[in-house]
Amino acid sequence: MTQNPLPRARQRRRNPLPVVLGIVALVGLTAFIAFGNLNKSLEYFVTPTEYSQQRAELEGRPIRIGGLVKAVKYDPQTLDLKFVVSDGGASFPVQYVGAVSDLFKEDQGVVVRGEFQGNTFHANELIVKHSEEYNVPKTQTELKDMLQQTQ
Repeated sequence: MTQNPLPRARQRRRNPLPVVLGIVALVGLTAFIAFGNLNKSLEYFVTPTEYSQQRAELEGRPIRIGGLVKAVKYDPQTLDLKFVVSDGGASFPVQYVGAVSDLFKEDQGVVVRGEFQGNTFHANELIVKHSEEYNVPKTQTELKDMLQQTQ
């Protein structure tokens, strides 16, 4: 008696739906973590005029505001600095506590980072624009003069 071999078992085909749903959920969760709070952590750079136009959307958010320095009042004992930043169209008072660079002066370009509290901008960082020119002293006399000016 010869035995007929059993027919080969059919392999059960798996449904790809659970794997696809798992990958989509993982990608969605990763995107949510990466980009979900991105809008809250963005820091906008605006001029005083742009801020006055977009005040409602920018209120209470950390921003950088840039313009020219006006009406400087600095107390080197308390490191308390008050000035007005202006772009020719709008102006806002700024308060900052900290050391100030020698480059910081009236009519100098400045970028301050912080946020508005009422009508006053409370800065926690001060970035002063400096001259892009570098002139090498050509003589010993010019070098001595330059060194005396810095002291």
